[in-house]
Amino acid sequence: MKTVHKIVLTGGPCAGKTTALSWISNYFGKVGWRTLVVNEAATELITSGIYPTDFDDPLFFQTLLLQTQMAKEKNCVDAAYEMKDADKVLVVCDRGMRDNKAYMTDENFHECLRRIGLPAVQAVDSYDAVFHLVTAADGAEEFYTLANNTARSEGLEEARALDRKTQNAWVGHPHLRIIKNEGSFEDKLKKLLAEISIVLGEPEPFEIERKYLIEYPDLELLRAMPNCQEVEILQTYLRGGDENDEIRVRQRGVDGNYTFTKTTKRWTPDPAKRVEIEKRISRDEYVKALMDAYPGANSIRKTRFCVMQRETGQYLEIDVYPTSDKYAILEVEFGSTDDKLVVPDFIKVIKEVTGDKAYYNSTIAFNGNRLPE
Repeated sequence: MKTVHKIVLTGGPCAGKTTALSWISNYFGKVGWRTLVVNEAATELITSGIYPTDFDDPLFFQTLLLQTQMAKEKNCVDAAYEMKDADKVLVVCDRGMRDNKAYMTDENFHECLRRIGLPAVQAVDSYDAVFHLVTAADGAEEFYTLANNTARSEGLEEARALDRKTQNAWVGHPHLRIIKNEGSFEDKLKKLLAEISIVLGEPEPFEIERKYLIEYPDLELLRAMPNCQEVEILQTYLRGGDENDEIRVRQRGVDGNYTFTKTTKRWTPDPAKRVEIEKRISRDEYVKALMDAYPGANSIRKTRFCVMQRETGQYLEIDVYPTSDKYAILEVEFGSTDDKLVVPDFIKVIKEVTGDKAYYNSTIAFNGNRLPE
C-alpha cells in the first residue's frame, strides 16, 4: 500500500531551509522514501519578474501566490500517488499556504482564501506536520546572510520579527515543531531529521506527550494573544484493536470548516511514550467510522487553545471542556523524555496527570464528557 506524507518546511530568513531540503532528500532516500519538493512559490514569482508592488489591488499578488502554491502542491501529491515503484513518498513544501499570513492581516488572509475558494482550516490541516527553522538572526547571528536568496532583504531585527510572525501564522496546527539554533548548524539539521522521522514512523512513530491538570484559564487573555489559535474538536472512540490500543476519529476546525483524522495509539510501559499512527480521512470515511463508536461513550467536545512559546520552543495545547469551569487540561509533546515543561505565567498547574487513566480522553468519554473533580 502506498504511503504519502505532505509536510511543510518553513522558517525565518536565513534559517537553513535550502541545506535542510538536501539533507531531507538524502537521508530519507536511504530508508526508502522518494522525496518530492514543492519549491517556494513566492521566490519563483519574484525571480520571474512578478512583484507585489506591480498591482493596484494589494491582495492580487498574495492571491496569486496562494493559487500557485495550491496548484504546485496538488501536482506533487497527485504525482506521488501515481508513481510506480515508489511505495513511500514524502512531499516537502518549501513554505506552505499559511506562510502568507505572516505578511498580511488576518482579515486580508481570509479574503485571499475566499477568492480561491479554500476554507481556512484546509490551509493549515492539509499538511501532516509543519517544521519551523528559526532564523539565524536569533541565536546564530554570526551566520546570518541573505547572499543565497536575492528575493530577500531583511536586516537582523526585521528577520527576528518576521520569524515570530511566521511561527504565529502556523499556531493551531496539531503537529507544529520549532527547530531552534542550539549547538551547531549540523545539530539543528539532525534535530529536524529526528522530528520528521517521528512523523513518518522511521523506525517507529513514538509520541512523547505529558499531560497536566491546570486551573481554568483566562479565555479572553488567550484569545487576545497573537501566538494563540482557538480550535474546535469533536473526537469519538471506536471499537477495535487490543487492550493496549486506542482508536479514535476526530473532527477538527473552525467556523464550520473541518478536517478529519483517524488515529491509533498504542501504549508502552513508559506512560509518557506511545506509538501513534494518524491518517487523514474524508468526511464520508469519518461518518462511516462513527458506526463503530463505542457503545456508552460520549463523543468528546472540547475547545483547544494552541499556544507557541517562542522562548522555549514548546507548543502548548490547552483543552477546555464544556462541562467544567474549574479545570482544564494542558498537553505538551516533547522531543525527549528528559525535556521539562516551562510553565508560563498565565497557566497554573495543579498536578501532572501523565499516565493517570482518570484523565485519558477515552475515560472522560465514558464519564459523560466530564473531567474528574
